[in-house]
Amino acid sequence: MEQDRAIKASLILTTLVVCLAAASVARPILAPATFALFIVAIVWPIQNGLQRGIPKMLALVATLLATLGAISLLVYLVIWAFSHVAQWLLGNIARFQTLYTQAVDWLDAHGLPLHSMVTTSFSPAWITGALRGIGGQGSGLMSFIVLAFAFTVLGLLDVEILRGNIARLDNPGLRQSLLRPAREISKKFQKYMLVRTSMSALTGAVVWIFALVAGIELAAAWGVIAFVLNYIPFIGPLIATVFPSLFALLQTESWSVALGVFAGMNVIQFFIGSYLEPRIAGAQLSMSPFLVLFAVFFWSFLWGIVGAFIGVPILIAVLTICAEHESSKWLATLLSGGDGKA
Repeated sequence: MEQDRAIKASLILTTLVVCLAAASVARPILAPATFALFIVAIVWPIQNGLQRGIPKMLALVATLLATLGAISLLVYLVIWAFSHVAQWLLGNIARFQTLYTQAVDWLDAHGLPLHSMVTTSFSPAWITGALRGIGGQGSGLMSFIVLAFAFTVLGLLDVEILRGNIARLDNPGLRQSLLRPAREISKKFQKYMLVRTSMSALTGAVVWIFALVAGIELAAAWGVIAFVLNYIPFIGPLIATVFPSLFALLQTESWSVALGVFAGMNVIQFFIGSYLEPRIAGAQLSMSPFLVLFAVFFWSFLWGIVGAFIGVPILIAVLTICAEHESSKWLATLLSGGDGKA
């Protein structure tokens, strides 16, 4: 008996590893398809509501335009914010040259020849490789956008068909085991994005006010960056904290100011992300913080920045499916983050 259990566990583990390896290899297809399913689960209720008053195709177009508008707005905000930071950096390049010279002289005086190490490791091939990498990332992003859009359109068209096919199944238990988790996952995805958006907006507003009070230039840009990056748990807030802290060091040339900005940003992120957000999300979205962190880094390892964003929704879907079946309900209970109450 024990031997059979060990063999079964080994087979399950081997299958899981093979599936994850396949997911990594098939990233160009699976990543946009998974992202599209996430979008479909969120916006389908909107389209379904519109279809009650207008033709189906018109409702589909309106839903797609609203979705594209929201995503385009986020992309525009990112470009706007980082372009303002880049313009400031280019406008103050003479100051950075002075800071670099002072740092090199100080390090040389303490036996650390930074200048010679940079000169030795620098080569034109490095620039060429970096430019090729940026070009490849841009091409990959365009492919992802096109595929994700196509999958989203087809997914929205097929929701009613799939729901009708499930309703025609002869087994009532099988029908419920398919429909109930799908509805629950859709509701949780909508609540997750509503909570994440409201908390991101709050984070961006507080960061903007904090930057104004601290006298950090481009306060609006830092608020926008904090708002957009907050959609990626852990990784986004970390970047949104480190960047303005380094910027404060460049602006003021004071380590104490930079450390103060870093501490203030971390207090903001911790209070909103670790205290306020879980209480607003409630028990329905309660998950182990360790598991959330693991999901973000694991899926970012497999699928890059898209995986970092979609990792938590994948975790939500898996736990919801586990909670719907008696044989795996214990796992969903074990990995939850508590009752979500204060």
